[in-house]
Amino acid sequence: MTTTASGTKAKQTPSTFTAGKPDLLRESLVMVRRNLIHTKRQPEMLSDVTIQPIMFVLLFAYVFGASINPGSGFDYKEWLLPGIMGQTIAFSAFIVALGLTNDLEKGIIDRFRSLPMAKSSVLVGRSVAGLIHSSIGIVVMALTGLLIGWRIHEGFAKAVLAFALVLMFGFAMVWFGILIGSIMKSPEAVNGVMFTLLFPLTFLSNAFVPTAPMPGWLQTVAEWNPISSLVQSMRVLWGNGPAAPADAPWPLQNPELSTVLWSIALTLIFAPFALRAYHNRTTD
Repeated sequence: MTTTASGTKAKQTPSTFTAGKPDLLRESLVMVRRNLIHTKRQPEMLSDVTIQPIMFVLLFAYVFGASINPGSGFDYKEWLLPGIMGQTIAFSAFIVALGLTNDLEKGIIDRFRSLPMAKSSVLVGRSVAGLIHSSIGIVVMALTGLLIGWRIHEGFAKAVLAFALVLMFGFAMVWFGILIGSIMKSPEAVNGVMFTLLFPLTFLSNAFVPTAPMPGWLQTVAEWNPISSLVQSMRVLWGNGPAAPADAPWPLQNPELSTVLWSIALTLIFAPFALRAYHNRTTD
């Protein structure tokens, strides 16, 4: 009787515990929400995509604008705005790198590793939050531009295409940020490396000044800079600047296609190295 009762009891109370299966989409959204909450609670984190770009607009438009001629009768303020937006989206890499390094340094990533969650959700959440962060800067730039006279002249479809190219390029830069954030050991190191790399990248382009007056070798570097392709595509699609002259290199003659190709190429280059660096950093 006892044996039968015990057997019956064992059958009536089977173990129903099952480990949770990782859900990449849901967990990535949780990571996005977590990163955005940090921004909400520390609004000073938005200074790089609000105060700094506005400062650049005012300095270049009203201090240097009188001595810079974009050519073909275009207003420098309108010509400048795509350059500022290109710089802002390039610095999305900085935001991602700094946030990832902070999490690694403080041991937050180790806590995530102890949970039954997809390892890649941390990177996906960080990258999407970084793009949202930089998109706020693009919106701020657009509003600032409207106040100083910037307008879009080529219609809704081309306007949307230009913004899509900005986000696509920003996605490529996010992988660069993940790579640097996984390699660097401290936020101070990220600051030093990213400013050293990104400031020359954005200034050695057509973002703020025309490339024609530059010395020969410097002009070639600037014209083949991916930032120049992105900025030129925005100017053409928004009607904020002249088309490239007939003797301009291929990236400026075909800026939209060039931006797409640059974005894909940079993603294919940086993403594998970024994933490997992150894996090495988070593996015991």
